[in-house]
Parts: sequence; C-alpha cells; structure tokens
Amino acid sequence: MDESVVRDGSRVSDYDYVLPEDRIARHPAPRRDASRLLVVPPDRLGYPGPGGEDPFRHLNFSQLPSLFRAGDVLVVNESRVIPARFRGRRSSGADAEVLLLHPWEPNRDAEGSGDGVEAARGGAGDSSIAAQDGALLWEALVRPGNKLKPGRRVSIDDELEIEVRDRLPGGTRSVLLRTPLSLDEVFERFGEIPLPPYIDRPVEDADRERYQTVYAREPGSVAAPTAGLHFTERLLDELQALGVVRAAVTLHVGIGTFRPVDVEDPADHDMHREAYRVPGETAESIREARARGGRIWAVGTTAMRTLEAAADGKGGVREGAGATDLFIRPPFRFQVVDGLVTNFHLPRSTLMMLVAAFAGYDRTMAAYRAAVGENYRFYSYGDAMVIPPSQSTAQAGSAATDR
Repeated sequence: MDESVVRDGSRVSDYDYVLPEDRIARHPAPRRDASRLLVVPPDRLGYPGPGGEDPFRHLNFSQLPSLFRAGDVLVVNESRVIPARFRGRRSSGADAEVLLLHPWEPNRDAEGSGDGVEAARGGAGDSSIAAQDGALLWEALVRPGNKLKPGRRVSIDDELEIEVRDRLPGGTRSVLLRTPLSLDEVFERFGEIPLPPYIDRPVEDADRERYQTVYAREPGSVAAPTAGLHFTERLLDELQALGVVRAAVTLHVGIGTFRPVDVEDPADHDMHREAYRVPGETAESIREARARGGRIWAVGTTAMRTLEAAADGKGGVREGAGATDLFIRPPFRFQVVDGLVTNFHLPRSTLMMLVAAFAGYDRTMAAYRAAVGENYRFYSYGDAMVIPPSQSTAQAGSAATDR
C-alpha cells in the first residue's frame, strides 16, 4: 500500500486492508455471545492514542447491554436465510450448482428468448410443474455459467430438476424448478445453507442453526444479517429488562452481498436493490423513543439501510414495504440511526463504506487496524464491533447530524 497517497475514503482502494488468512472465521464461536466486541470510542479519531495507548475498548459480546440505557430502541432484521444452494449434475454428468436468489417476475426484460415463461406459471399445463403461484420461477446464480445456457437442465434428484430459462442482466439467470413437490419440501430436502465463499468449507449440520439469528422470522435472504448472529435469547431478555425496546424490520439480503466493488470511484458502483418492510409497530416505537430522548441502535448494515431508506425526514421512519438501492458512503447525512452493531467486513466492500460513513473514515480504518492487531476474527462468523451514539445524542433524528 502506497503510504504517500492521501486516503480519505473517497476511493474504493481506500478501503483496502491486510488480513492474515487465519483471521477469517470459518466456524462460529462456541456460544453466540462468546464472540469479542470492539467498542469504537465516539469522540476519538486516532489509533494509537496520543500517548500510544489503545483508545478502543475490548469486551465480550455478552457485555453489550452495558452500553445501552432505558428508552433506547434496538432494531433487528428478522429476515431468515433460505437453504437456497442446490448441487446437482448436468446432462454430461459434470457437477453443477444453482443458488436461488428470489422469485422471478417474468415481465422483466431478459436477454434470452423468454419462451415458456407463461408455461412456468401454469399457462401451458405442464404437469411436471407444481402450482406454486409462480414461486417456481426464480432468479439464480448458476455455475458453471458458460455451460448452463438457456434450455439446459441440472438434475438435483429424481423429484427435482432445475431448468435454465433466460440470461438476465448482471450475469444471473431465470430458472424453473421442475418438481411435484411443494417449495417448502424442495428447500427442506435438497437445499443447502449458502455459506459465503470465504468460509471455504463444506456446510455442516450446525450451520442450519448458527447461520440464522435467533429472531429470524421471514424467509427470503441468501446471506445472513450477520451482526445479529451474536445475540442470544438471554441477551435479548437482559436488554429488555434494562428498558430497551426491541423493534423489527425485514430486509432480504440479496446478490449484492456476493458482488465485489470493481470500480475505483464509488459513485460508479451500481448498487443492488433489496426488498424491505418496516412494520407500523417499529415506526411507532421509533417515534415514541424520539419523543422521550431515546436512542436508535441498528443491528447490522441491513437494519441501518432499511431505516435510512425509510426515513421520514423528522427523525422517524415510514411504515410499509418497498425496495431500496440506497448506497450509504461518505459523506452521508444520517436521519434515524444513532448507534450501530456490526461485524468486520470484506475489504473494498459497500459494507465497509457504510460503516465509514457512520463512524468516520479515519476512525473506521483505525478500528480495523486495532482488530487485526488484537487478533479479532473477521467476517460472517467472526467478532463484532459497536459504534455507540455520540456523547451528545440523541442526535440522528433530532439534529440530523453528519457523523
């Protein structure tokens, strides 16, 4: 890394850092809340401190409640990871893989012929297609992409074939699940939890539980909202006993999680869209917290994106459902969130840029250097960091403060 270059967070390469291979967490901690927690001081920018001291606090995640106070709101993402990866064989006998992303809307533009889309919805009376209200037509990633052209099929089992239908923008495909089974049966019998590629090991039985949050309710994600993996029911009960209000949103984590930022100017990056929902109860909890001076904490970047995408301009959020391609990067004016619980993210990722927008670029990179130096574990199954509200908050909603 060229130290003569001024790094201020305006370029994608500014978010590079060196991580030893053995710091990538390939398994979760023995207990969810046994992971480590790096606390970023709200009013300190440098690392190390003026006297060479470490300005960061190093806790266990089970100590997180010590940072909260009565009247705060903890916003979690209740999306549930679906076992959406399917492994099978092509007609040649060679291995193939399909990762289902979300049900496909066939009226979208596609690069292929589009023939058979109505048949997929029952229009042609194909008896091999179960009636699932269109849910058997999906957008997917396929591998090997150069071999799985429209019309090719992947055999998963005697009761499930996946047919590639169309090429879609962004390198994905529309695929048709040919099966007499219900969609739930397809996922339960043949689907695999889609662990991120950097975990680099076969899926284990324990992943079905540990790669879900304890509060996951709404199926639809292809990657876990990983900041929530550290929470236990006991920890949530402890927060509730302190007077912390738990509120929920849903944002289904999609394909963008797997896509690198391959441009140097973040403004040139095409941000992915993800579906979200803000219940009325959550909007009301945030309004009430604002009225009493409570602070709003987001658990993870997905909860933060949802809240800021749904911001009403008054420190609260609008209830309802939608889709967002909001790209939070420096500089960004936060309207809702005061504190953030998050994991350590991949270099050059939009997630790192979001954290830098919230905590400040210099402070974020100092936190990452501290985490590497203190042997923290990184990525989905790794340790966590927290950026508490500034000492002067509640601020995001009341003053719409730039962080």
